[in-house]
Amino acid sequence: MDATLPHSGPFNSYPPPPSTCPPAPRSLRLRYFPRRPPLRLPYILPHPRRPPSLSSSPVSPTREKENPRPNPGPPPLPPTTAAAAARDLSPMAAAIASSLSSKPKLSSPSFHGAPLAAAAAAAQSLRLPAPRSSSAAHSGVSMSAASSPPPPPPYDLKAFRFDPIKESIVSREMTRRYMMDMITYADTDVVVVGAGSAGLSCAYELSKNPDVQVAIIEQSVSPGGGAWLGGQLFSAMVVRKPAHRFLDELEIEYDEQDNYVVIKHAALFTSTIMSKLLARPNVKLFNAVAAEDLIVKNNRVGGVVTNWALVSMNHDTQSCMDPNIMEAKVVVSSCGHDGPFGATGVKRLKSIGMIDTVPGMKALDMNTAEDAIVGLTREVVPGMIVTGMEVAEIDGAPRMGPTFGAMMISGQKAAHLALKSLGLPNALDGSYAGSIHPELILAAADSAEIVDA
Repeated sequence: MDATLPHSGPFNSYPPPPSTCPPAPRSLRLRYFPRRPPLRLPYILPHPRRPPSLSSSPVSPTREKENPRPNPGPPPLPPTTAAAAARDLSPMAAAIASSLSSKPKLSSPSFHGAPLAAAAAAAQSLRLPAPRSSSAAHSGVSMSAASSPPPPPPYDLKAFRFDPIKESIVSREMTRRYMMDMITYADTDVVVVGAGSAGLSCAYELSKNPDVQVAIIEQSVSPGGGAWLGGQLFSAMVVRKPAHRFLDELEIEYDEQDNYVVIKHAALFTSTIMSKLLARPNVKLFNAVAAEDLIVKNNRVGGVVTNWALVSMNHDTQSCMDPNIMEAKVVVSSCGHDGPFGATGVKRLKSIGMIDTVPGMKALDMNTAEDAIVGLTREVVPGMIVTGMEVAEIDGAPRMGPTFGAMMISGQKAAHLALKSLGLPNALDGSYAGSIHPELILAAADSAEIVDA
């Protein structure tokens, strides 16, 4: 064909639609579609026939012809015959079980990698609920006793009524509490810009110290960044070992494979870490708020310039919409890779001359990228730490694709870098008193090398 076909992808590899194909002779039209391979179905042994001698009401052949009855299917076998049939089927069942066990490991997910028989003991040490075993139905406990109905709601759903309230009270409660948060966090210890997986992990690790005030700035209404889904909008989240130990701390269940784990849905990670983080009294999330600029004094970052996200997006349509400020001893920038709101921290450092270049991330190399992201997480200029995919933008590291372990551990490392900058116990200089993740110690070596892709 001479004309170029329109397409939605980067490569012109789509076949032409049937309407644009030139007409073909009738004898050739059947050859347009390739022959499908034959469908292979597992062999299933037919139900054993009922022996004539087991019939409870024998019928003569003559009467059977005169009064034909519909075939209701094979009747249940007596216990003796069922046992014999089970013995006859045992070789076939063993063969089917052998073929199923030879499938790849992904087809038989496990709970934290432990067999079901040993998972109950492992769950106690991990503080996780013991998994249900398929043998629970044969444990001698009746189903009615094991599955009691849940209790009803503690109110009458047929005649439910709310307590009365004045509308102005609702407005005052929201306004007063938000204004008090703005007053409290106008001068804080650490500001985390960006509430993606790296930013949330950083704030979670930081807030373990109740004496550290942590403010989180997120331009989106819904925090979490890209951690609500896996790659290509799929549900599952893949985390490479040994970052799964962070999931153990959060008590998030997963399926364990040889060198990685899979969370059933990425939203389980994001919702769990947010619920634990935001319940702490020394943390405040300011979502729908954008960090428009940095506060810099004597070549040290000293906070962020804030504004409502919708205002920041409309500076070209309105004028004189001045911002607010939030001072901080340490700023952690976790703005993600380049995009409309991405890598804003390092791009601003370059525009004001505090760093020379922002080369941008290189092509995907999953194994190189995750190690590089954690290893290069550091304080790039005095007062500002860069974590997550923004590290790849400033150092030219490869992109990692749909794996999330580096985001979690990079966020943890950024938190301990901030603690070190504040002069508090941390895992990087050996002064941390809590439990230290071995993978975090391995990632603690400071390195300024740019990773080659």
